[in-house]
Amino acid sequence: MADGIRLEKTALQLGSKRFSFDIAMSDGAITAVTGPSGSGKSTLLNLIAGFEIPASGRILIAGEDVTRAHPSQRPISLVFQDNNLFAHLDLVTNIGLGVDPSLKLSREDRARISQSLERVGLAGFETRKPGTLSGGERQRAAFARVLVRKRTVLLMDEPFAALDPELRSSMASLLLDLHRETGNTVVIVSHDRAEVQKLADVVVAVGDGTIVNSAANTAIPYAR
Repeated sequence: MADGIRLEKTALQLGSKRFSFDIAMSDGAITAVTGPSGSGKSTLLNLIAGFEIPASGRILIAGEDVTRAHPSQRPISLVFQDNNLFAHLDLVTNIGLGVDPSLKLSREDRARISQSLERVGLAGFETRKPGTLSGGERQRAAFARVLVRKRTVLLMDEPFAALDPELRSSMASLLLDLHRETGNTVVIVSHDRAEVQKLADVVVAVGDGTIVNSAANTAIPYAR
């Protein structure tokens, strides 16, 4: 399988902490990143997203060198625990920002936004604001934004951590459904054993700023 994401001997120094990552993540696979707090999981995502620039090494997405590319120039969508939804904007506007930051939305764009909301179970929620939604509904809105952006890579940093166990399982199932439709390369940071086992094709264990293990989901012990 081709590489969706590759970090080649990337090195980064943040204060007294040194990070070094060398790993390939398969195109179209779901890779779960696990490890103790402070091990470097979020830093790994930040390097892929472009929020941190390595001092040395290369980062490639779908074979293209994006090491120095601005985050906006990378084919990436992000879903984090806090949803990144603007409280004062309705869902059409929040999701529309993923289509065009200037919000010059065509009739077709608005139709696509409505279709994405319907796909994640939020039909008719176009004029609702985030404050009127439950935690699960806000995460569904974040998924709708991913759908309209049509980026090839999806990065997720503990996106379901604030949800109750039943809702976490439901959101994980929705992610799997959407992944089957889009074929995105997904990287998800998670501390939840059941979530990792349910979602991941590959599990990557991070420790002390580097990759300590990477294997198929059935072959790797879960790392906290």
